[in-house]
Amino acid sequence: MLRIAVVGSGPSGVYAAQTLVQQREVPGIRVDVFDRLPAPYGLVRYGVAPDHEKIKSLQGSLRTVLEDERIRFLGNVEVGGDALPTARLLELYHAVVYCVGAARDRMLGIPGEDLVGVHSATAFVSWYSGHPDAAAEAFGLPGVDSAIVVGAGNVAVDVTRILARGVPELAPTDMPQPALGALGASGVRAVHMVARRGPSQGKFTTKELRELGTLPGVDALAEPAELALDPAYADPGAALPAVNRRNVEVLRGWAAAPASGGDRRIALRFFLRPVEVLGGPDGRVTGMRFERTAPDGLGGVTGTGVYEDVPAQLVLRSVGYQGVPLDGLPFDERRGTVPHAAGRVLREGRASVGEYVAGWIKRGPTGVIGTNRPCAKETASSLLQDAGALARRDREQDPLEALRAAGLRPVRWPGWLAIETAEAELGRSLGRRSVKIPDWEGLLAAAGGTD
Repeated sequence: MLRIAVVGSGPSGVYAAQTLVQQREVPGIRVDVFDRLPAPYGLVRYGVAPDHEKIKSLQGSLRTVLEDERIRFLGNVEVGGDALPTARLLELYHAVVYCVGAARDRMLGIPGEDLVGVHSATAFVSWYSGHPDAAAEAFGLPGVDSAIVVGAGNVAVDVTRILARGVPELAPTDMPQPALGALGASGVRAVHMVARRGPSQGKFTTKELRELGTLPGVDALAEPAELALDPAYADPGAALPAVNRRNVEVLRGWAAAPASGGDRRIALRFFLRPVEVLGGPDGRVTGMRFERTAPDGLGGVTGTGVYEDVPAQLVLRSVGYQGVPLDGLPFDERRGTVPHAAGRVLREGRASVGEYVAGWIKRGPTGVIGTNRPCAKETASSLLQDAGALARRDREQDPLEALRAAGLRPVRWPGWLAIETAEAELGRSLGRRSVKIPDWEGLLAAAGGTD
């Protein structure tokens, strides 16, 4: 029997585990799915916006996989630390599949980025999603009238929407109570979502974009003069991918429609490159300086030497993610990934049989949730091809005792179910549906102990 460790319980890890136990070529595979957190599902729980319940419902299908008797969830276990180095994990299992994502956000690299009030969108998402590592702060929202979101992807759209939404629309979600209260007390009346390129090059999906124009009491605005700078915008017949073409059509409608007189507004701005975060004498952000850009004819943009200052008391950067090195694994700093060949980890250019990667740490932070399925299947296929060599390795019958001996106290599936029950009870006590417990102490207490 092959025992496989999968590190990470997000979609890529769960899909890898599912593929391994459901295949028929190698019978008797058992998979332990590890997570540093006591809760499973990765970014489906801690990255999908709480008001996107249809996407969050994917937890149901992930849950079905993790309840398979051939799969065991082991939360509250950090792989790569002193208690469980990667080398030790490989000693305990025939093979290890790393599905650890891309946890670090990219910086803008401009002056003033260290001012109070400048944050990553990642940190903001973690906070309103109840991630236990998130700082217990309210991002100064009561003192914010205007916010800037730098980026043109779905995460930028998410944080823009959450900033502009009212409490009545957020209360039915599982957003932690402290975050809901802070957003309810927010003074935000204007959110500027700013991109350095044009509308036809936005990375957001049409469904996400269109939703910004349907928020109660919110005007979604786009400046016709900025949109017209994009050659593809000016030419409705331009050969654009379907998603980009639909995005342009949505923005064209916003530019032509009169404001409805809402008390909040979202302004999508294009062809503006951030050059400096502006601050006051107290070290807090007061706005951003942008340089107007123009298409360079090669798919990029070039500066024009014309600048514009946009006032704001909160800046959220959403310009992409980067992988983080895991102690004991090779790492490509430029790509932010672990070197691999079809999912096999490469050490000095040679495949390290027994070590595999899937998800963002394999391919970089690209694609949607569904992209993880074929990615995980490719990695699982490589592992299964190596099954003969892996089976010749002597391994302990059950690694759990060795984990306990190392001082680890895993939260297993019943502990996670106890957390779910506690969150449902918390929601009922607040007159809401299930509400996330946002701190380590509360999660572990709700798990009823560990192991």
